[in-house]
Amino acid sequence: MEDILDAMQWPAMAVTVAASYLVASKGKRRRHAGFWTFVVSNVLWIAWGLHAAAYAVVALQLFLSVTNVRGLWKTRAAAL
Repeated sequence: MEDILDAMQWPAMAVTVAASYLVASKGKRRRHAGFWTFVVSNVLWIAWGLHAAAYAVVALQLFLSVTNVRGLWKTRAAAL
């Protein structure tokens, strides 16, 4: 289990890159999907940060998750 948590930073990074790509899209649905993808990356980074005792990363991801929820709220109509 520890090896999985150690390696979690790589999928977290990949999901963050994918989210950045989606959020930069001109398509409203893609932007909305990008914010959901960012939320997934927040969860992955928080799990890794707690395991690695990287509390600054955990704090950053908690604050970023608030901005991602705001992005979800602002793009919610586009997703329908």
